[in-house]
Amino acid sequence: MSPEEFRQHGHAAIDWIADYWASLEELPVRSPAQPGDVRRALPPTAPDAGEPFDALLDDLDAIVVPGLTHWQHPRFFAYFPANSSPVAILGDLLSSGIGAQGMLWATSPALTEVEQVVLDWLVRALDLPETFLSDGPGGGVIQDTASTATFTALVAALHRASGGEARITGVSAGEWRVYGSSQAHSSLVKAAIMAGLGEEAVRLVGVDPHTQSMDVDALRDVVAQDVAAGLRPLMVHACAGSTSTGAMDDIVALGEVAREHGAWLHVDAAWAGVAAVCPEHRQHLAGVELADSFVTNPHKWLLTTFDCSTLWVRDRTPLVGALSILPEYLRNRASDSDEVVDYRDWHPQLGRRFRALKLWAVLRTYGLDGLRAHIRDGVELASYAADLVRADDRFELLTEPVLSLVVFRLRAGDEATMAAMEAVNDSGVAYLSHTTVEGRMAMRIAVGGWRTSRSDVERTWRALQEAAEP
Repeated sequence: MSPEEFRQHGHAAIDWIADYWASLEELPVRSPAQPGDVRRALPPTAPDAGEPFDALLDDLDAIVVPGLTHWQHPRFFAYFPANSSPVAILGDLLSSGIGAQGMLWATSPALTEVEQVVLDWLVRALDLPETFLSDGPGGGVIQDTASTATFTALVAALHRASGGEARITGVSAGEWRVYGSSQAHSSLVKAAIMAGLGEEAVRLVGVDPHTQSMDVDALRDVVAQDVAAGLRPLMVHACAGSTSTGAMDDIVALGEVAREHGAWLHVDAAWAGVAAVCPEHRQHLAGVELADSFVTNPHKWLLTTFDCSTLWVRDRTPLVGALSILPEYLRNRASDSDEVVDYRDWHPQLGRRFRALKLWAVLRTYGLDGLRAHIRDGVELASYAADLVRADDRFELLTEPVLSLVVFRLRAGDEATMAAMEAVNDSGVAYLSHTTVEGRMAMRIAVGGWRTSRSDVERTWRALQEAAEP
């Protein structure tokens, strides 16, 4: 493909995306495809002769789009938003076009240093501790997802707690304990499995039935029992916006428990952390200065195309110590000088994309004022949705709304709740997800899409009311 052909087809691809966005209102939010539909529509082998690029675009329309659940649809309210705003897409396109590999500072100095600057911008924008800045003892790194960030933090915690022995000799079965609430993301258990600690190393602590936040007294009791049994507290995982209900743990109290026992404090704010761009939404991060690591995902609510998860550490020494391996073929003068950061030492993988470019594009183009407006709009729309729930006696809130998340159910019970939600999802009008709260089924409306408006909330609510009719 020549540069001119690339220009032509690139315009066609951008046009396709713009037309796709324009058509979203008319498409069912959740794909109606049945298992195997897409596979059967595709040939079993790749073509021997190359095909025109236009043929691929045609098949996107005919085969792929009917098999998509449309995460950019304005009435996608399931899970959490995964925004792919126009400017973020352009930033990602530029990153792909540049095609740099940033495993070392030397392999692309700009990739590393733009990432450091952009993450420093976010530290200040979110009012995070100055120890997270790149010129301090800690620093930040862009991971693919919060799951990888949690695993990375756990490996660093193990390195610090073992004095480096775990990296050399591995872990002793049953020696370590990791603590999180029963609302903690499943990636915590997966991280323990991958780190060689095993599922049994994770102690899931009960929560307050009203707030769903971790019961700090219960945590103290569990840790005390483990210490008495000769076990070693390794990490305390704090939720700042749990996936299920948006629960906010008491970071200050959990930090005190962690420090008392020399454990690592990891704050998981994957969804809710970015809300701190608004000063009025920073209270849920109170105590973050006690954190050894902190993660939040701009690819959820901050208009940045997936994948872009930002992780900061208070002290980079155990992180780099746990993950640094330097074969001869990676040695270079810049790394040997100790004057640069090599991000290959900050996560499990060696290779890394220029993810900072799309985040840089978002921060510069929207500006902090634009990002604050987006966050505030999501909170306002969720508040409106909660008011609609309160105004209909057939429904009830199971927790108070948290930022842009509303968790509710039909008073008629679990079966009626799930039937109403599935009816709306099957209709294609909207897409909601579910959870359980104290053993009761509940629906979740997670607002935050860049195209979502008040009318989308209203249309979804009308569909729910119709589905709830006896």
